[in-house]
Parts: sequence; C-alpha cells; structure tokens
Amino acid sequence: MGSKSAKPTKPASPSIPTMSIPLSEATGPCVVGLDIGSTASRGGLYDSSGRPIKGSKQRVPHMFTTGEEGASTIDADQVVDEVREVIGHLLAFAEAKNLTDQIGGVILDSFASSLVLVDEHDNAVTPCITYADSRCAPFVDRLRQQIDEADYHQRTGVRLHTSYHPARLLWLKEEHPQLFARAHSVMTIGEYVYLKLACIRGISTSMAAWSGILNVHTGHLDQPIFEHIGVSPDLISPVFDPDQPATPVRLIAEEHAALAHVPWFHAISDGWSSNVGPGAVDARTVAVAAATSGAMRVILPQVPDHIPPGLWCYRLSDTQCIVGGALNDVGRAVGWLERTVAPVENLPEVLGGPPLEATPSVLPFFSGERSTGWASDATAVFTNVTDQTGPEQMWRGVFEALALSYQRAWAEMTGAGAAPERVIASGRVTTDHPTWLQLLCDALDTPVIPLEMKRATLRGTALIALEVIDPGGTRATPPLGEPLEPRYPEHYVAARRTFDELYATLIGEDTPR
Repeated sequence: MGSKSAKPTKPASPSIPTMSIPLSEATGPCVVGLDIGSTASRGGLYDSSGRPIKGSKQRVPHMFTTGEEGASTIDADQVVDEVREVIGHLLAFAEAKNLTDQIGGVILDSFASSLVLVDEHDNAVTPCITYADSRCAPFVDRLRQQIDEADYHQRTGVRLHTSYHPARLLWLKEEHPQLFARAHSVMTIGEYVYLKLACIRGISTSMAAWSGILNVHTGHLDQPIFEHIGVSPDLISPVFDPDQPATPVRLIAEEHAALAHVPWFHAISDGWSSNVGPGAVDARTVAVAAATSGAMRVILPQVPDHIPPGLWCYRLSDTQCIVGGALNDVGRAVGWLERTVAPVENLPEVLGGPPLEATPSVLPFFSGERSTGWASDATAVFTNVTDQTGPEQMWRGVFEALALSYQRAWAEMTGAGAAPERVIASGRVTTDHPTWLQLLCDALDTPVIPLEMKRATLRGTALIALEVIDPGGTRATPPLGEPLEPRYPEHYVAARRTFDELYATLIGEDTPR
C-alpha cells in the first residue's frame, strides 16, 4: 500500500481547555497550587471544586543545565526565586479580587526525583540534581553487584536507577567527598523551596518513595540501603503523610504574610498529581500519559504483598499507593518518525483503522527500556520489513509497538491488584495524534477515554490539598472525550507474541536488570 504525498509539517496541537472559571463562579476555600516542572515553575488559585480561577495562572520558564557525562541540573536558589515570584503574583491577584481570606492552603508538586545537598546554614551546596542526571550510573552497576536488587525492589518499590537517591548519594560521597562532608541535610527540590520560603522541614511520603529510600510497606526510611551505602538516614528530613501539613515557622518574604497561618502541604511528586487531576483515583481507572516519555499508573488502597518485578510501587499515604510503569520513548519515537520517515497525509485513518498488511514488528526502544524489562542498553528494532512496507506501515508499526509496550505494563498491573475497567489518556502524543488511542484501546482490550484538558497535573495537586482542608466537598468532573471501544483486540494477541519472541531473541528474557 503506497502513501499519499504530503508536506513534511508537524501537526499543530489543537487548543485544549483548562477548566478555568470566572471569579464569580468560584467557591471557597481556595488553594494556592504550585508546580515545579521540567520547563517552568507554575502556579494558580484553585477553588473548592478544583477548578483554576481565571486570570490567576502564573508561569516562570526555566531550563535544565546539561553537560558531559550525563549532568542535568538546575540552580536550586533560582527555583526558590521562581516559586517566590509565582506566590507573590498569586497573592496580589487574590488581594485585588478580595480572595485572600478564602485561601485555605498551599501545596507544591515537583518533578521526581531530585536531590540537593544543604549545609548547616540551610544553603544549597550543590545545584538541584534532576531526574535526568545519570552521572551516578557506575554506582548503579556497583550496587547491583553488591546487593539483592529484587529484595531492594520488594522493600522500596523501585529498582536501582540513576534517578534515585542510593546511587546518587554513593556517587557524591565517593567522587565529591569534600562537598558531601558539608551536607547537613539531603533534600528534594520541593523541600528546599519550603525551607527557604517558610523555614519548613519535612519530606512527603510520596517524595521519599519516589527517591528510592522509603520502605513502601511501613512508610519508614529503608534502613538497609542507608547502611549499605554508608550514609546516615539522619540526613533525610522527617517523613509526613499528606494529611500532616506544616505551618510556616517564619515566612522569609513579607509579601507572603497572608500565608502565615494556613497549612503548607509538604511537596509531592507530580506523578501522583497526574493521576488525580484526570480522575484516575481508584483501582478501576488507569491513567496513561503519552508525552516525550510515557507512563501508566493506577492508585491502589494498599501496597501489594508482592510488587511485580517490571513495575514500580510508590507509597502515597497510609491508605494509598500508586503502581505503574514508565516508557522512555513515546513522543521521542514519534519525533524519530517525523524526522526520518516520509509523512503520511491520511495518518489519522492509518492509526485509527484496521491493521495493515506489511506492517513491521518493532521494539520501540530508541533510548533504552524502562518498564518492564529495564534493559537500559536496549535499542530500537524493526523486523518483517518488505518491499510492500511504506511510510504508512512504518508509522503504524511504531505506534502499535508503543501500544504493546503499555500493554506489557498493563499485564503486570493486573497482577498487583488493579481491576481496570477504563483508561484515561492524556499527553502531547494523544493530543497530536488522537486516533492512536484506538490502537491502545485494542491492545488493552479495554475502553480508553481521552482527557480533554491541560494542566491536569496542577489541578491534581490542588485536589490532594482540598481533600484535607475541605473533606467531602463537591469537586468538578474533568472534561473527558467519548470513550473508544476495542475493535481489533485479537490482532494484538498475536502481535504481543511476536513482540515477546523478538524481545527474547534480541534483548533477553523480560526480567528487570
């Protein structure tokens, strides 16, 4: 089947609503919602329904600094200044609109994980080391040889990885001993922001879990990993559940005085918020994110007795955990197609239609694999390419492989106690290529519902605070599209067998390593 000619242009993303409401419709109490993301620090005022108040949105852009040997950092004090600025503008807006007395709490989410060494004077002695920093990779390999990784995974819910604290702390201790010796505390970026703005100390349960240092079954720090790396757990601040907010010890900025007596919820991971915002808050609803990277997550009422080896499990509180998997390459795979393969004019029909003859079998690991096999050195593979394979089949093959990658995580999630009845999908790839959700729907053999709003993560953050300060309150329902129903699930049963055979032959057994 030949492809139709088209100009090599990237499709424009359609406009997506934010759920914002005019001030006249807002109801109290309100929440100051803050987000430290990969590209900006953001904030907004959210009313008791979890909707942002129109005109309150704030954004201060930033970029990570990258370098040789895998460095990825951002100046921690720069982030503090950004959040201070965002809060200042939000409070000025609230005062102008007579909303100050309605503010019932402050909550912050941030990318996970991150690490900042802080000295005895509460100043950062390192930049914020972001989740993308891989300089500690040799220490991941060393730890993998020294400890039982499967046992560590069952205790903490995570595998040894460059983004988690254990390998990073070992790297800092051995490669930068003078710097490490100055450390009085080890903090995540959200903790450091709260320390500098409100003299608050403490790490949330979710952020400790996302740092790879929490026993997910007990909610306490995992002592064995600290003992093995020779680092005192006293460097970590006390752990607090989401219903244990703090109040400022002392506000550094005079313009923040209106927040002196409201609860400040310890900074949480944006991964939790990204489930709550779209409404994926129980074992029946799975959230799928499809952006540069991808994720599939489900919130469960308790930590599984046995955590599936290909997934992670993060404790959120004493009554909830989140189980899921991560994909390195979703938008990245689409970007490769856009740069490399001829564009297809009828791409929506190609992705949303029936299976195509001569579609290649693909392993879509353009930058290594995370869930479920954790083969970091894996590369992309195309097989069964014939003379009849054209651009349409190449595009279709990659998207089918992405759907199958999610399906691999899905299969392990059901073994962890999830009982999914629907999937809520969001992210740039879903926005740019909405018909690909039919492939995901067929691969999962489960209805898939597109989320039709942006900034769902920040909304989720506000909702987590609202459940504490306004329990039982009425929340707005996020805008969802029409559910897609499975049409060709049998195709993906056979395609999964081919995927697994190809994986076993070229990469190895589907076991974490």
